Amino acid sequence: MVVMMVDQGKKANLFVVYLWCLSYLKKYQWKVITMLILGIVISTGELLIPKFIQYFTDHILKEQNYTLFYTTLGLLVIVTSFLFFATIMNNRIKNTVAELASRDLQVSLFKHTRTIGFVYFENHSVGKTLSLMNTELKAVQNIYRDLFPWLMKEAIFSTVALGFMFYMNYKLALIVFPCFLLYYLAGPFFDKKTSIHARLLSQSRIDLNQKTYETITGLNEIRSNGSEQWDVSRFENKIDDRGKQFMYTSWYGLWRGSIRRISYYAGGIALFGYGFYLLKHQQLTVGEFVAFVLYFFATMHRLTSVITSIVQQKVLMFQAERLYEFMKLKPSVMESKSPRNIDMLNGNIAFQNVHFWYNDRCILSDLNLEIKEGQKTAIVGSSGSGKSTILKLIGRFYDPLKGCITIGNIPITEISYGDLRNSMGFVFQDTFLFAGTVKENILFGYPDACDESVLASAKAAFAHEFIMDLPNGYDTILGERGVRLSGGQKQRISIARMFLKNPKIIILDEPTSALDNISEYEVQKALTNLLHNRTTITVAHRLSTIKDYDRIIVLHHGSVIESGTFEELLNHNGHFYTLYYGSETEVQSG
Repeated sequence: MVVMMVDQGKKANLFVVYLWCLSYLKKYQWKVITMLILGIVISTGELLIPKFIQYFTDHILKEQNYTLFYTTLGLLVIVTSFLFFATIMNNRIKNTVAELASRDLQVSLFKHTRTIGFVYFENHSVGKTLSLMNTELKAVQNIYRDLFPWLMKEAIFSTVALGFMFYMNYKLALIVFPCFLLYYLAGPFFDKKTSIHARLLSQSRIDLNQKTYETITGLNEIRSNGSEQWDVSRFENKIDDRGKQFMYTSWYGLWRGSIRRISYYAGGIALFGYGFYLLKHQQLTVGEFVAFVLYFFATMHRLTSVITSIVQQKVLMFQAERLYEFMKLKPSVMESKSPRNIDMLNGNIAFQNVHFWYNDRCILSDLNLEIKEGQKTAIVGSSGSGKSTILKLIGRFYDPLKGCITIGNIPITEISYGDLRNSMGFVFQDTFLFAGTVKENILFGYPDACDESVLASAKAAFAHEFIMDLPNGYDTILGERGVRLSGGQKQRISIARMFLKNPKIIILDEPTSALDNISEYEVQKALTNLLHNRTTITVAHRLSTIKDYDRIIVLHHGSVIESGTFEELLNHNGHFYTLYYGSETEVQSG
């Protein structure tokens, strides 16, 4: 099996990451184009207002022409009213595009977690994945909702305003233009420093998320060992590291802002000095000077805002980069592009010369075995012998490096995920229950089932009685991971799911190994009902639970070393004999 992972030493180009973020806007390109057009119109309208002031100062006020005053005032009302409605329309389109693009990204991310494969989650912490789903996702959504529309708006305004300034008086424009460059020349140094610490800040947030998750999930272990202070100390270290990186990022940001203000002041001084000279020599009217001053400060604010927006987006790109790398990961298992249409799988399950490696360790070596249809087959062996790996290969959680796995002589690589897994039912050692009602958790096996089917499934799993003892019966909220239920009760809920789903193949991964004797007895009764007339593959730790199985396969270092019925293997006095009496001794001593 080849696991496709991103090389953490190679970082994606931030511009490529930015284009990837904007690619989610492509679906709404006509709305974006409409925003651009409205942005140009709005910017032009806003920049007409200083021209009205210029005209009022140089002509209306000077000539005391009241007719011209009321005409100009009327035009000003029309322009501002148009700007009011155009801005509302533009903001509505912006919000619509932002929310749609954010939703598309969030759905794409969620779907990708379903296809990426189990290998990724086995090699990455839950905290890192949660950070992707929350912090990094919100960073990209912030680009859609605020920064990109803001950049587009400010860039349009600045471009149009510079055109107005050069058209009005190119001499004044050339005098103040170097002040624009002051920020651009000095800013990159602080931008680079800000970016470095922004990357470290992003990583520190991931580390803090992971530590928070560990603290919550390991609370019982921490308390039972009296390690609260040790845990608090580690948590404080993570917070302090995040705070340090935040302070560095803010510090360089403050310097960048100070340079922007200096460029404001320098430009203002140059503008008033040279403006006074032009006024004195009658090369500039008072109205033109007033309009130009308004243009300068508005443009200076917008241009520096453009740079600020670019820097902020660059900082967010270090978070978006993690999301990009995750979304570009190739699934470790690929579904066939043209799978066979199979309603329900039947037939023998066969492993033919199967090799499987995981993290540079050989798990299965040239494995050949056949599991007969309708029979109960148990797989036993010492820890690390490859038992659970066989179950995961049958369900295509992984693919073998070499060899072939077939069901009814059909390679499972030619079967769609839906057909394959709808034909199978899994009962794991650690049953996962959702934080919903009992009924919802049973319906997870077959969401379209009726209430009568849910009730019948629970009764078949010997779960109905304890369910009715719950405060609200089948409508009782179970809490996160079914916290209200015991281990045996959770297993019976899981078995009820299987009855409802009614698969042809049942796969059990040590379903009773963590249960006490009473719970195990109840679960075994439910399993006896469930496994009747179904192909069953069981990984067993308690070997006494598989005495009635049709066949037992003994694994050692990834190879089959023994096979037969329970009695045959005991009489053989081989590896199974050692495993059985060793496990029985452990149970008795426990």
